[in-house]
Amino acid sequence: MLDTDPMEDTMSAVALDYAALDYAGAPGPVRMPSRPGLVLVPTGAAVAGHARLRPTRAARLIATVVVTLALAAALSVAAGAWGSAAPDPHSVTVRSGQTLSEIAARELPDLPVGTAVTRIQLANAMSSSQVDAGEVLVIPAAD
Repeated sequence: MLDTDPMEDTMSAVALDYAALDYAGAPGPVRMPSRPGLVLVPTGAAVAGHARLRPTRAARLIATVVVTLALAAALSVAAGAWGSAAPDPHSVTVRSGQTLSEIAARELPDLPVGTAVTRIQLANAMSSSQVDAGEVLVIPAAD
């Protein structure tokens, strides 16, 4: 009597049956399905010097658009702060002891005093720089 394992005989029979399959009458030799080969993937210190992340084309495009929009927003905010609109024409009442030069320097600080005095004179149809207390002067917008 032979000492054989019944489980081993069953496995051999399954292997023989599988090898005899014909794959539905396909021409040529019978090929057994194969698994793709295993590939070793380095990990840890082995990849520290080799791996370098590179952004994709889409990621570079998105980053460029975001930076451009941020710069445009910053420039528009800065332009708004630097180039704020000049105040509309308004009027002031001359107080006792004030001169036209003092009023021009205070109300139109961005202009030279002589230019500011001239603009106030033109806006009020004045022929001299003489002002009286209580007089109401129109201050033009600084261009």
